[in-house]
Amino acid sequence: MKITKELEKILGKGNVSTDPLVVTLHSTDAIGKAGNATAVVFPENTEQVARIAKLCYENNIKIYPQGSSTELSGSSVPEDGIVINFSKMNKIEEINVVDGYAVAQPGVRIAELEERLNEHSYTFPVDPGSVRSATVGGAINTGAGGMRGAKYGTMVDWVLGLEVVTADGEVLNIGSRTLKCRQGYNLTKLIVGSEGTLAIVTKAILKIAPLPENIVYAGAFFDSPEKAMQAVVEIKHMWPAIMEFLDSDLVKAGREISGIDEEGNMLVVGIECNHEASERIASALESILSQTARRVIIARNQRELEEKNLLALRRAFYPLAIKLASKEFGTKKSLVLIEDISVPVSKLPEAIRGIKEIARKYDFTVFIAGHVGDGNLHPTIWTSPEDEELMSRSHKFYTEVMELALRLGGTISAEHGIGVVKKEGLEMEMKYKKSEKALEIMREIKKLFDPKNILNPGKVV
Repeated sequence: MKITKELEKILGKGNVSTDPLVVTLHSTDAIGKAGNATAVVFPENTEQVARIAKLCYENNIKIYPQGSSTELSGSSVPEDGIVINFSKMNKIEEINVVDGYAVAQPGVRIAELEERLNEHSYTFPVDPGSVRSATVGGAINTGAGGMRGAKYGTMVDWVLGLEVVTADGEVLNIGSRTLKCRQGYNLTKLIVGSEGTLAIVTKAILKIAPLPENIVYAGAFFDSPEKAMQAVVEIKHMWPAIMEFLDSDLVKAGREISGIDEEGNMLVVGIECNHEASERIASALESILSQTARRVIIARNQRELEEKNLLALRRAFYPLAIKLASKEFGTKKSLVLIEDISVPVSKLPEAIRGIKEIARKYDFTVFIAGHVGDGNLHPTIWTSPEDEELMSRSHKFYTEVMELALRLGGTISAEHGIGVVKKEGLEMEMKYKKSEKALEIMREIKKLFDPKNILNPGKVV
């Protein structure tokens, strides 16, 4: 194939693969959504990426930028084109603690960046659930969040600048190494969360934060979601970094994982502080939580957190759902579906109640976990692609969950992106808000950046 030969001239034979096994591996995402790429390429620098883009632009070949494919919306799934995998562009180029930034290539794993920063007593606080394998580039494209979102926000809050390659192969540097930067329209913020549809990220300047001296944790169990959310409202003024919720069904199913002999709805709170304030914070947490919780477990530091296993179930809830789905469907193919909605914190009890009612309506077991400090919920069900009626019910379930989020003043996607899974939901949201014009504007932006529609086509809009 001619295009393969041209790619080999740019990258060398060892960095271009049309092997069916390799192509299949890089055509499937974390939820099992599969596509079909023509080839997978592994560039080692920005110049090569620019030459690949120029070649594809001239030949009308689709391009799919890819990190570790841990996204949950189908945004990394290719169709008839070239996957650009960034695993070989994995260097941390600079850590500057004086000015508070790090420079990283897109293939750097967030966990590796965090480890390096910790050596300098600094942290990168965006930690998605797939943090061990998630990459900087993937997190930028998705606009990822994580467990520390209640205090630190999402990826868009931590990207100072980007080096990107445009659809036709031009290299642009946008943003800067400074906290304040006015360059007309903020293209950096526009590209973060655009899922590789506007430009190809080849380098990022990331804001970093001082590592806290200590984190005091509390795990509490409540008879109802309403009581747990009452505690959330009371604790928010303490500016918690972590505020995670697990519903009673999830707590019950995961008791073996957590090792905690307790039932009910669980709330895990983490508050950053210096060592001198640790006892005061622990006492305040215990006092507030005890007003509505039937049991409170305090962990005064990271060592006690691991000993008491307070976050074990929250970290393992997705693998637990996969295990239960496989058990339920046996030899049939199973599929775990994780929703990603956000509502105002004050509306969380109503949201949780409504999700449970919708699950009963469509006869699903639903686990609800979430970053409740910022109103983000992940209702999770499992189904089988081999059962048409069950898949139809699961679609209706998620449609009504998204409608519920909108009625409560929330949004249909908080941190997982739009991809292909949420395109219908995005249209629903814009229509609900009488803002269909916003979709037209987005489509015009896409055309301006990518006139031939070769960058991750079919995603977002």
